[in-house]
Amino acid sequence: MGNKKRGTAAERELLHMFWDEGYACCRVAGSGSIPEPSCDLLAGNSIEKMAIEVKLSRETTKYLKKDQMDEFKKFADMFGLSPIVAIKFVRKGWWLINPKQLTKTNKGYSISLEDIKKKGLSFDDFIRQ
Repeated sequence: MGNKKRGTAAERELLHMFWDEGYACCRVAGSGSIPEPSCDLLAGNSIEKMAIEVKLSRETTKYLKKDQMDEFKKFADMFGLSPIVAIKFVRKGWWLINPKQLTKTNKGYSISLEDIKKKGLSFDDFIRQ
């Protein structure tokens, strides 16, 4: 399976997980392939509204491009949504984090599995917070 198909499958998996927990959630058509700022998923309930950037990693650290994160944060801000980066570390589950908590690097941002466990929340903990 190619990277794009794996990414789409991860987005769909997370979408269903949100629905199963009582959140409305939809995929954003064209995210990543249009010049305007965007996100991968929109999710919310009567209390919380989120723009979600979905990532998948087979490694223990995920690197994110500065321009992509800047555009994502801009989109969330313009919409008045909470920005959330959701990363599925393969065989380690889903972890969610505010992009402000990512580590800055020379080319953008990163987050290790070890750090996201300290700074972020597992999907189950995120839902129950």
